[in-house]
Amino acid sequence: MKHIKVKDLLNSTKTLQEVTAKGWVRTFRNNQFIALNDGSTIHNIQCVVDFENTPDETLKRITTGAAVCVKGTLQESQGKGQSVEIQVSQIEILGDSDAEKFPMQPKKHSLEFLRENAHLRVRTNTFSAIMRVRSTLSFAVHQYFQENGFFYVNTPIITGSDAEGAGEMFKVTALPFDKTPRTEEGKVNYKEDFFGKETNLTVSGQLEAETYAMALGQVYTFGPTFRAENSNTSRHLAEFWMIEPEVAFNDLDANMDLAEDFIKNVIKYTLNKCEDDLNFLNDRLLQEEKTKPQAERSEMSLLEKLNFITENNFKRVSYTEAIDILKNSTPNKKKKFNYIIEEWGADLQSEHERFLVEKHFKCPVILFDYPAKIKAFYMRLNDNTEPGKETVRAMDILFPGIGEIVGGSQREERLDILIEKMKALGIEEEELWWYLDTRKFGSAVHSGFGLGFERLVLFVTGMSNIRDVIPFPRTPQNAEF
Repeated sequence: MKHIKVKDLLNSTKTLQEVTAKGWVRTFRNNQFIALNDGSTIHNIQCVVDFENTPDETLKRITTGAAVCVKGTLQESQGKGQSVEIQVSQIEILGDSDAEKFPMQPKKHSLEFLRENAHLRVRTNTFSAIMRVRSTLSFAVHQYFQENGFFYVNTPIITGSDAEGAGEMFKVTALPFDKTPRTEEGKVNYKEDFFGKETNLTVSGQLEAETYAMALGQVYTFGPTFRAENSNTSRHLAEFWMIEPEVAFNDLDANMDLAEDFIKNVIKYTLNKCEDDLNFLNDRLLQEEKTKPQAERSEMSLLEKLNFITENNFKRVSYTEAIDILKNSTPNKKKKFNYIIEEWGADLQSEHERFLVEKHFKCPVILFDYPAKIKAFYMRLNDNTEPGKETVRAMDILFPGIGEIVGGSQREERLDILIEKMKALGIEEEELWWYLDTRKFGSAVHSGFGLGFERLVLFVTGMSNIRDVIPFPRTPQNAEF
């Protein structure tokens, strides 16, 4: 008999049917009641064992973590907390689990302990809920773009260009470390390397996606990206996933509209699909909040926050207006910020972004028209800006608890200005000759943005550390599993 998922059994209205279920034992109490979970739902199904007619050797093997197959009758439950249960007629141990050695005991574990056991932490309620939400969000991303006429493009993971100009990239090489070939000047001779040039793991698929948008109109990438930034914060990973749409003929306003609509839609879809998991994560966060001082507690629960995002417009504010607000804010005047805002042109830190969202506007904020000198070369220069105060058509979306969740811009479509900006930053034309070609042949206004997928999962699950929303986090000094 084919086994039935626990989720389907719990939703079943057809009792007194013979069923087979397979899963892992969460708990086994009184030598009689198995809480069985197979990952399809956060809820367990109770399986009632006839212990008087079950061999002792079998009962001893029903331990937390063991994989079992139960056969029996689905019946209305006699106990509280579930509508149905399985009266077990036959049980088979598929895989033993030594109760004394199994790390995931049915008790509260610290998140740090669970990170050290990332291969097993998904067997806990918290992490199974997070990973089901992550999966649903991932599907929602593809569904949104596919239903809105976008084409999915797989951009290179190995690249010869640095899209951000950040320089913090992982090198990709097949050269030996002990006898690295050198040029006459003593530099590494990349001509002898696998690709014949210096290559890295990508920080963004944007530049390549732009070239495809200029032929297919609307495209998006959704793939792994890498930053060799030695940052041990709760918001950074060395390997993470990025969603990057690029749209021909969209200006900055249309770009902001797209980003806001996209975020609202994927969150709405996940709210509908992951009700049980989000209820669990909502309750988890409420318990966590109780341990904090009153001043640090969130004014909204997780579910209230998610519904608030989907039901309200994001506030659009220029960088110039934001700087005025921050300069005159109490934490700035009282020097409570770690980075004091003194003048126009300052690069905003997450503490400033969160102040704007959480304290001043109390809603998601889209900042736009940033100073050119703190933004990337490919962002379109605004017309008629005063010398020394040049701005670009950039936009960042700021979320409560996170800070920046989306960064995007209208791209510089004018060849002469793009070349000028590249020269000023020391970016060789030869390096990006293919990118410049799109400005020579049928150039047009176009825009796009990047959204760090883990930041979105962080927000939707209410977790506070980005290492807890990706299956196996890659961070400085950590590439375990």
